[in-house]
Amino acid sequence: HTPPVIADSSPTTSAEGQVRLVNGGNSSCSGRVEIFLRGQWGTVCDDNWDLNDANVVCRQLGCGRARSALQSAAFGQGSGPIWLDNVSCSGNEPSITDCRHPGFGIHNCGHVEDAGVVCEGKSNHPSIAYTAYPFWVA
Repeated sequence: HTPPVIADSSPTTSAEGQVRLVNGGNSSCSGRVEIFLRGQWGTVCDDNWDLNDANVVCRQLGCGRARSALQSAAFGQGSGPIWLDNVSCSGNEPSITDCRHPGFGIHNCGHVEDAGVVCEGKSNHPSIAYTAYPFWVA
């Protein structure tokens, strides 16, 4: 069983495929989307970035649903590789890296196109973040 991914901008150890939100001010549930792959944190390009994509990131981080999917480096420009571009999520994927995309590191973007999200925020019931619906609904 894998531990949940935690929205921590400075994790001591980073796991392959881990996601974090950067420059979101005092909220750990908003910011520039960054992914840890091949030993490096990198960004996501905003081409085709929408609420379905943002919902996957928010849920992956236990931050509820997405309020907005932001483009044009709304949370500042990142650095390092641009890991994802033309991301196409249905909204139900467990991780942003499970969504359709052309391949890691394949893009036609600059960091001026770094994608961001604003999520609703942390749930009081952490278990909901990892299931499709609240467990008490029967």
